[in-house]
Amino acid sequence: MVGARRKSVAVKVGHITIGGDAPIVVQAMTATDTADVIRTVAEIKELVDAGCEIVRITVNNEDAARAVPEILERMEKMDIGPTPLVGDFHYNGHRLLADYPECARALSKWRINPGNVGMGEKRDKHFAKFITLACEYDKPVRIGVNWGSLDESLLARLMDENAQRKTPQSSDEVMYDALITSALESAQQAEKLGLAHDRIVLSCKLSHVGSLLDVYRRLARECDYPLHLGLTEAGMGRRGTVASTAALSILLSEGIGDTIRVSLTPAPGQGRSEEVRIAQDILQSLGLRAFSPAVVACPGCGRTTSDYFRRLASDVRAHIDKRMPEWRSVHSGVENMVVAVMGCVVNGPGESRRANIGISLPGSGEQPAAPVYVDGEKTVTLRGDNIAEEFMHIVEEYVDANYPRR
Repeated sequence: MVGARRKSVAVKVGHITIGGDAPIVVQAMTATDTADVIRTVAEIKELVDAGCEIVRITVNNEDAARAVPEILERMEKMDIGPTPLVGDFHYNGHRLLADYPECARALSKWRINPGNVGMGEKRDKHFAKFITLACEYDKPVRIGVNWGSLDESLLARLMDENAQRKTPQSSDEVMYDALITSALESAQQAEKLGLAHDRIVLSCKLSHVGSLLDVYRRLARECDYPLHLGLTEAGMGRRGTVASTAALSILLSEGIGDTIRVSLTPAPGQGRSEEVRIAQDILQSLGLRAFSPAVVACPGCGRTTSDYFRRLASDVRAHIDKRMPEWRSVHSGVENMVVAVMGCVVNGPGESRRANIGISLPGSGEQPAAPVYVDGEKTVTLRGDNIAEEFMHIVEEYVDANYPRR
């Protein structure tokens, strides 16, 4: 059971709200060279088509900063959005934002990592410049701390303090303290510089599930800023998916988290839209949001005939994924639809009746007939070689008939 949502302030990012009573927001990040406007816009479109609600882009040099306004212009011409763009800044953000005001204006939110701002006095000076500019342009800021780039001076200070204790903490515990302290002290410093309390989002990312849980639970207790969740450097494929799902699901079920990203390493040649779909699936599985119709399908056993029902389930899922960009823009509520594709008579009719639309395919020894159920009532029995096409047609008719046009 998902617990009550932690109360946080609401931060406006373009037309999106993070925190407060707003739905949990799905984010992703491009991997292109931002200066390559064509490829960057193409990747943004891919992410948005998959359902991404906020897209972060790297702004690491002058070419990237110059490209940001053109990226936004092309997005508007291609009707991508309105999707807020977040600028990811490290080391030189204070300078780029000062030198390229059009870039500063075009971005809906800025991200700064306190560990990558500068050392000593330069750190404070650069951070202050960054925050002053955020105030000037009225931009929200995510203060994103990462254990791979933690402020070394802060960590050294806390290590020294820990050594003086009668019962010192472990080095890991001190590092967790440093992550949380970096985020909270940076937020406090930003507010002293004039950035409003409701213009700040925090994150403290690690790549170990248990450590992430410890840090975010503490962070959630100690502030009311909206929290961005993500397991950093989660890895590739199955491992990255499972680790991210485990970490985010636990925190979300405890009511912690206002916006999420699944940070997967794509396979060579693969796009980044999969991380968006996984983030959506996590939220939908927990009942926190609905993004796409659910396809209920049995795993198959000795009672099912060959793999036909598996292929049909796969085809139905692929059809829904292909149609969702249009459905999402045209039909209100279609993301709540449930479709069942079952492989035999054991659970097939029951699951099909519980779905909005369900089909129970014939299993081993059953009659070669596939009853279809719509909202609990059997409406037709499909036979022959065109079951898949006929069932897809029924799904399309159901969408048109039951989900009003916007």
